[in-house]
Amino acid sequence: MDTRINVRDMKSGEEVIGFYLLKSVKVGETSRGSKYLDLTLGDKTGEINAKLWDATPEQESTYKPSMLVKVQASVETYQEKLQLKISRIRTTNLADGVAITDFLKAAPADPIELLTYITETIEQMKTDTLKTIVKDCLERVTERFVWFPAAKSAHHNYYAGLIYHTKRMLEMADSICELRPVLNADLLKAAIILHDIAKTEEYEAENGIATGFSTRGSLIGHINLAYGWIIEACLHNGIDQNSELVTLLQHAVLAHHGKLEWGSPVQGQTLEAITIHFIDNLDAKLQAAEDALSELPAGEGWTKPMFILDKARIFKTDHAGGS
Repeated sequence: MDTRINVRDMKSGEEVIGFYLLKSVKVGETSRGSKYLDLTLGDKTGEINAKLWDATPEQESTYKPSMLVKVQASVETYQEKLQLKISRIRTTNLADGVAITDFLKAAPADPIELLTYITETIEQMKTDTLKTIVKDCLERVTERFVWFPAAKSAHHNYYAGLIYHTKRMLEMADSICELRPVLNADLLKAAIILHDIAKTEEYEAENGIATGFSTRGSLIGHINLAYGWIIEACLHNGIDQNSELVTLLQHAVLAHHGKLEWGSPVQGQTLEAITIHFIDNLDAKLQAAEDALSELPAGEGWTKPMFILDKARIFKTDHAGGS
């Protein structure tokens, strides 16, 4: 029996029985000393927190991120958010006839077409040094780049989210460079392609879901990893790593978070470094808001408070696309 309700359409007081993607698992302990599993379940329409109380040692060791599970649960409201209280849970089997691709949220574009757009952008660069460095860095992670998420939760946190984010930033860069021809378009686009590329090493991920940080990701971070990749690309290709052009590229990548307290080792001090920060910030926040609106149940007009937007809620209007 499958009475699965899409996450987006769940309502407090309902009982659900169905298949969902297990996106995260944490083991907790109550004040009385019993263990419980704090889970995130999801499908293509969204995700929801779930609790499995009085978890057994076997359950603690069985359930891992990226599994498909069948659950029976009641939908409750806790601190103004919906939550599932699980009464039964098991892993799926072949007889269930479900596939993980049926539950994965993904970027709204074909990953191979996105990759083609990015590789064509590289080929169109007029600056051979930048073209060589970017191609070298991309080739080392292409297989992961096409499906990797851009974040754990903040934005583009789904299958092919990273490459989709990169492509949308490149599109914005094209428009901005037309309006501001003082910008070095090749330098800006090279920095965009490289700015988050090392997230493929920073995160542990499977099926487009970031499950945690790798050791190198925790100790070094994607910004500094990308800085190192640029140096390695220079060494591979006989490029002077101390040249002004390479330094400008490294600076734009290092500064793309905008502020020291936001994780950038340096603050932007070139036009391209300033520009990439605002393009990155704009695309991340707009996409997060767009995704949240798409996950609203029918009849609801406001999203939940969004961390990436300083806990603002977004109102769904009837005038999308200027219509």
